[in-house]
Amino acid sequence: MKIYRVDISDKKEFLKKLNVDSGGISIIADKMELYHIYIKDIKTPAVNILKQDALSVGAEVAAPKSVITCENEYSECLLIGTKKHLKRLSRKCATQPFGLKEVAKSLETYIQEKHFNTKIMGVLNINEDSFYSGSRVGSEEAIEVIKHLIDEGAAIVDIGAVSSRPNATKVSDKEEFERVVELLDEIDDKRLYERAVFSIDSYTPSVVEHALKSGFGIINDITGASDDALIELAIKYKAKLCIMHMQGTPQDMQKNPHYDDVMSEVSDFFEARIAKCEALGLSREDIILDVGIGFGKSLEHNLTLLVNLSHFKKFGCQLLIGASRKSIIDAIYPSSVEQRLPGTLAIHLKALQNGANIIRCHDVAEHRQALDVWELIKE
Repeated sequence: MKIYRVDISDKKEFLKKLNVDSGGISIIADKMELYHIYIKDIKTPAVNILKQDALSVGAEVAAPKSVITCENEYSECLLIGTKKHLKRLSRKCATQPFGLKEVAKSLETYIQEKHFNTKIMGVLNINEDSFYSGSRVGSEEAIEVIKHLIDEGAAIVDIGAVSSRPNATKVSDKEEFERVVELLDEIDDKRLYERAVFSIDSYTPSVVEHALKSGFGIINDITGASDDALIELAIKYKAKLCIMHMQGTPQDMQKNPHYDDVMSEVSDFFEARIAKCEALGLSREDIILDVGIGFGKSLEHNLTLLVNLSHFKKFGCQLLIGASRKSIIDAIYPSSVEQRLPGTLAIHLKALQNGANIIRCHDVAEHRQALDVWELIKE
C-alpha cells in the first residue's frame, strides 16, 4: 500500500482518469473544491443565523467573539465550505432575514463560475514612450514583429499607439490615429487577423472603429469608462470589450492612490460597468475584466487584488492580468525594467492559479514555455 497527498487542479479530469462513473464525477468534484468567502458589513444577527445554517450543511463560519452578544450592529465573517455546501446553504439563506437573501444571491454567482481557455496576449506599442523599450516598434517593422509574436504563441496581439505608463505625455486623437492607421490597414490587407485575434489598446472611437473594420476582435479600454460609443462599436462589429480598472489617469494615477477597501471598490466598479454594457446589449460573454495592476494602486493594493483574483470570476467574464515587467516587481525585489522577467512569470502564474485566463505580456516565448510546463504539472 502507498499513501500520499495530492494537489488537484482539474478535479473532473482527475476523476475521469481514476475511471469514476460519469454520473458521479460532477457530484464528487463539487465536494473537492473548498471556498473561502469573506463577508463584510453584514448584520450581526445574520452572522449567527449563517453560522447555524452553515453547520447544518457541513460548512463552517469563522466570526468575531462579539457576534454572540451582538455588541455591534454590523460585523464580518469567513464562510468555509465546498461547492456542494454553498449550493445547500444558498437555498437556506434565501429564506432568511437580515440581508441573508443577498448573501444567497452572491453564493449563487460563485457556484456558477465559468472556466475559459488560457491565452497569451502579446504586446506591441507603436510609440516611443512606453515604459519597456522592448515592446516599442516602428510601423515599418511592426508586421514582422506581429508574425514573430504569433509564431511564439500569442493567441492575441494587443496594439497601442499611446503610452499609458505613469506620467505619460498626452496624445491627441488625431496623432494617435496617424500613428497606427497604416499598420491597421496592412494587417487587414495581409489578413493577419486570420492567424490571431487582434486587440486595439485605445479608447478613442475613431481609432477603435478603424481597427474593428480592419478585422480586430477586442477593444482594450484602459480607462474602463466604457462610454456608449465603445460599447456600441463592440456590438456593431461583434467584438469583445476589455474593461480595465484605473484610479485617476496615467498622468496622476500613482500619486498616492487610496482606497477604503480596494476589493469592494474594484468589484463595485465592474458590477456597474457590466450593468451598463448589458443595458446597451453587450453580453457578459463579450466582456473581459482587467483589475489594472499598477494603474492607480500601491503595492499593497496590487497584491490584494492578485491574491483574491478568484473573486472576480463571479461575474462570468474572462479575466485578463497584465503585470509584465511592471514596477510592482521592483517594489518587491529592486530591479530594472529589463531584469523583471522572472518576477513577471511568478505573478502571472499565480494569477492563472487564481482565475485569470488571459495573460498580457511582452515576452511571449518565455510565457509560452512557462504556461506549457505549468499546465502539465498543475494536475
